[in-house]
Amino acid sequence: MLATRRRLLMGLSALALPFPNLALAAAPTDRRFVFVILRGGLDGIGAVAPFTDPDYRTLRGEIALAEPGKDGGAIDLDGRFGLHPALAPLERLWREKQLTIVHAVATPYRQRSHFDGQDLLENGTDDPRAKTGGWLNRSIALLGKPKERDRRLGLAVGQTVPLTLRGEIPVATWAPPTLPDASSDFLAKVAALYREDRTLGPAFAQGIGAHAMSAKAMDSRAVGDVPARGPGAFKAAADAAGKLLASVEGPRVAVLELNGFDTHAQQRGRIAGPLAAFADGMIALKDALGSAWSETVVMAASEFGRTAAVNGTLGTDHGTAGAAFVLGGRIGGGRVLGTWPGLAAAKLYESRDLAPTTDLRAVAKALLKSHLGLPDDALAKVVFPESRTVKPLDGLISA
Repeated sequence: MLATRRRLLMGLSALALPFPNLALAAAPTDRRFVFVILRGGLDGIGAVAPFTDPDYRTLRGEIALAEPGKDGGAIDLDGRFGLHPALAPLERLWREKQLTIVHAVATPYRQRSHFDGQDLLENGTDDPRAKTGGWLNRSIALLGKPKERDRRLGLAVGQTVPLTLRGEIPVATWAPPTLPDASSDFLAKVAALYREDRTLGPAFAQGIGAHAMSAKAMDSRAVGDVPARGPGAFKAAADAAGKLLASVEGPRVAVLELNGFDTHAQQRGRIAGPLAAFADGMIALKDALGSAWSETVVMAASEFGRTAAVNGTLGTDHGTAGAAFVLGGRIGGGRVLGTWPGLAAAKLYESRDLAPTTDLRAVAKALLKSHLGLPDDALAKVVFPESRTVKPLDGLISA
């Protein structure tokens, strides 16, 4: 009977609660941090083109972007690098110094497997199998007091919790449901039915409270109006995340995921869609956060970059270094950071990839330290174990 009741309650929660498990309490910080995982191996050279590098057009051939100012050309950032035209919505953030790009960046991973590369990107070590939990969950554990750890400061936007948010600290989840909302009258009757149950009663009440908070944060919009998949899905997810993060009672750390960057063939046509989705999503996130954008930092990165040269099917293959994006109201933006190694044959990693010159952990450490206030010692030993030699990247957060 108990198992049957549990299954019933789980089913009702799936019908009713788009944002389960959120404990409503005061957050230990008003600052927000968002990690966007760009899955598939984003081509950093394609997204942020080094159009003045003398070897760029020779290596890229037909997929090289035209010069800034020409039809379909790169959007000039600083006279050296240019955004892919599909990222045009981000140009405004660049001009407002709310976007920084870190080029030639990579995790410690060098083997070019999507699965291992993503695991290492998310677990925060130099071994894909070193940790079962993620660096962002360990970061959340350092926020607030131990007794506040059920506050659900973390938010996974999607059907599953990504590795970077898994660990000892419970997190909230949000995703557009595939089932219709249950009526408020029906939920009230179920709540009354389980009110005296010491296990299920509080859980259901907590879920109802979380549902009310999320509905308020989402401006009472029907959850069914949020697409779970398709061209507008990432923008809608970013919009929802922004509204939930902006709420006084909402989370403070969130993870968004965007697929589609494994461009082995016909890259010119294939990369534009996911890049445009990313750009539109970031603008939607900013707009949804409202005034909270001034207290927000976003880091977007991929498991690895792609080969420097175009392949025989007008695509690029798994590579090493790429580009990371840092956005938000607290960053000192309008710059391309990192040491550019060049695309000359002698400068390529293993004679094929953009050489890594900045460790992605240096970017994350800088943001977690300067924005969320995590101490150096904890970053080197707990969040990113055995990374003492990786120093936070200077100049990311404005004074």
